[in-house]
Amino acid sequence: MKLCFSIDALSASGAKAWRLLENKSWRECTYAEPLQDGDARITDKATSEDWAGRRLIKDKDTVLSPQKKAGRFDFLMRGIFAHAVMHRDSSAPIPDKEQMINCFQQLPPGTPWLVYLNTSGHFQALDTSCTSIITNMEIAVRGEIASSENFVGPIAAANEKMMDNLYHQFLAGWLDHLKSSNMNVFVPDLEKLKEESTYIEAINNWQPE
Repeated sequence: MKLCFSIDALSASGAKAWRLLENKSWRECTYAEPLQDGDARITDKATSEDWAGRRLIKDKDTVLSPQKKAGRFDFLMRGIFAHAVMHRDSSAPIPDKEQMINCFQQLPPGTPWLVYLNTSGHFQALDTSCTSIITNMEIAVRGEIASSENFVGPIAAANEKMMDNLYHQFLAGWLDHLKSSNMNVFVPDLEKLKEESTYIEAINNWQPE
């Protein structure tokens, strides 16, 4: 499975979008559309993370010009911002429930853990007290941050109903990630979920570019 990112910019209203080209200029596009010849294809994590959340302004020569990274509250302001959009050239796996449970089981309570699905569809966790989340290009789908033994660790992993619900939520989030190409997708609320089999079927039927 080969993965890469395009850099798509969105206007404040979301009505207009642009894509970064190999020559550093921009073209108008539909956000997250399939790659075209001449589009910049970014394969390294550091570069894609550097672009994500960067403010852009109009430029007569290159269409858009990159500025500093967005501040903590910049997304409350009007402006154009860059987003890293994932592109895949092969089908995506069904996340493994047992691997998710094992991930939760191994987490020591007392640390603010974020359990997430990475870009390969594997469950991982990171310590949010020392690791950035917002522009982390490994995080495809994220759950809630938790540190209590009721939500991470062996006691949580043994809670069958909670593990069933979390897996159901992550399946829905994984499908959302695949369809939208967005990163850092939040798992949806339980009350908004369809049948689990619906997500498994949709993931199996999902087609790459």
